[in-house]
Amino acid sequence: VQLQAYGGGLVQAGGSLRLSCSVSGRTFSALAMGWFRQIPGKEREFVAAIDWTGGTTFYADSVKGRFTISRDNAKNEVYLQMDRLNAEDTAVYYCAAPYHDYILLDPKRDFGFWGRGTLVTVSS
Repeated sequence: VQLQAYGGGLVQAGGSLRLSCSVSGRTFSALAMGWFRQIPGKEREFVAAIDWTGGTTFYADSVKGRFTISRDNAKNEVYLQMDRLNAEDTAVYYCAAPYHDYILLDPKRDFGFWGRGTLVTVSS
């Protein structure tokens, strides 16, 4: 599977960004998808996940109510709408695909394929 995240950039605190991830190499409509982020020197952390239908979503507590994950199965893309950004959201953001089709049991552990990340910088 090939994953390409894009849409990062520099934004002021309180602003918004929308990340996108283009997916190829597997049947996208069978894949749960996830977003993770990593601050240099720290472990990668879970941000959000969505099942293959788009009907079920999961969020880290730190982003709940501010971020929204969505997908377009016709375009083979997954999105992360990030609102009310703050400095603690500064990180490299990665989209992720799961090990197996039609599986989303543990959003923090089901993902094993990563694309190149996109940097989000929030200035305070």
